[in-house]
Amino acid sequence: MNKSIKNALVLGAIALACSSFIYGTATGTNTNSVDVANHVYLPNTINFAGEKAPLNIVDVKERLDREMIVNINLHSSTTLAIKRAKRYFPIIEPILKKNGIPEDFKYLAVIESGLANVVSSAGARGFWQFMPATAKEFNMEVTDYVDERYDVAKATEAACEYFKRAKNRFGTWTLAAASYNRGMAGVSNQLTAQQVSDYYDLLLTEETSRYVFRILALKEIMQNAEKYGYALPESTLYQPIKTRNITVNTDILDLAAFAKEQGINYKILKLHNPWMRDTKLIVTPQKDYIVAIPTEGYN
Repeated sequence: MNKSIKNALVLGAIALACSSFIYGTATGTNTNSVDVANHVYLPNTINFAGEKAPLNIVDVKERLDREMIVNINLHSSTTLAIKRAKRYFPIIEPILKKNGIPEDFKYLAVIESGLANVVSSAGARGFWQFMPATAKEFNMEVTDYVDERYDVAKATEAACEYFKRAKNRFGTWTLAAASYNRGMAGVSNQLTAQQVSDYYDLLLTEETSRYVFRILALKEIMQNAEKYGYALPESTLYQPIKTRNITVNTDILDLAAFAKEQGINYKILKLHNPWMRDTKLIVTPQKDYIVAIPTEGYN
């Protein structure tokens, strides 16, 4: 065999081996080589608050597939949500439980805000993204000095009240969750107009159509983080911070001075009490405010 023929055969063998490897990986036959971050495998079943999503329906399966792909590959926001959950889920979960709200609703807060006190372009604020009028409807104070939408515990209590009302109106937790995005009237009108009774049978605006699927996707990813490429060591998660609470029912005219009296500074005071919206606190008569003072993490 001359040298040129021998070289051609060797190169051909290498090319065949490479094509076999690539083909096997792309088709899933070589499962040990599959990169989960790029090849999303949907769970066989999934539910929201115990209500099963009908993945046998083509568009339902594909809508979940879309949100799984999107959120698995939103590396920064998904990573931050997993990190923050360690700190904030222990606050949210007991409040949901106390109010009889399924624990899955904590993932609604994840998709609303990423578990951060964000502000929307429309003016919604906090973990649960309440608008000012809705916040007041659910007994949260919103003034120049106090905005309880930024208080995770109080905003969660208000969200629970909304979910209870919506569940009573629609009969399912899934529709209650969807209405948090569309509004109760909006969902009710569409149910009537389209003559259906199930979220998965509704044709809705894109945002509301994706809403519950985003919740389902974040639930699946966060509960099975390592499976989807988010193997975060415990030491990298944001741990809860211990605090002592002070009850305040009189005006504080200088929050910086108040912070120093408590052994911290103004920045730390505002970070742990984001509901304080000014450099002073003017209280509502006959009302008590709980001010959190961290006892660790700043020494």
